[in-house]
Amino acid sequence: MPQTMSQASLPVFEINLNALSAILDKAEAHAAAKKFDPAVLLRSRLSPDMFDLIRQIQVATDQARRGAARLAGTEAPKMEDNETTVAQLKERIAKTVAYVKTLDRKQIDASAEREITFPLGPEKKGHMKGDDYLNHFVLPNFYFHCTAAYAILRHCGVDIGKRDFMGAIPLRMS
Repeated sequence: MPQTMSQASLPVFEINLNALSAILDKAEAHAAAKKFDPAVLLRSRLSPDMFDLIRQIQVATDQARRGAARLAGTEAPKMEDNETTVAQLKERIAKTVAYVKTLDRKQIDASAEREITFPLGPEKKGHMKGDDYLNHFVLPNFYFHCTAAYAILRHCGVDIGKRDFMGAIPLRMS
């Protein structure tokens, strides 16, 4: 049986956002152990022209929330982008996970052939079929920002690895 749009999106968002929240816990513990303000990590970036950790997390949650909402044919709740602490970022992640769990899976599944319109900057709009929007826009952007957040923390010495990035994947062992 082919994978549905909701199966291809909602668990991905939930698992990866929960993993992001867990690595924030490790980041906070790292800062406490090394006796520095966790805000140093939050403002860290890999390159001067890249977003810092706060913005990477904001954009990852935006991709999950707005992407899933567009697929469901609804309007996503707005978030202020005013987080400055680990606790506030974890709350944003939790709100995003809770929100995507409320979306109608049947509406998302029906979006594969429906045209999705989305902003590309302040004045331009993109148009794609739902399955292309999910697979070639939302998921790559979501993974990029989750990966960048992970890489920032790893670069800063936080003891995280691949298992932390992948989160609690539904793995069956024989």
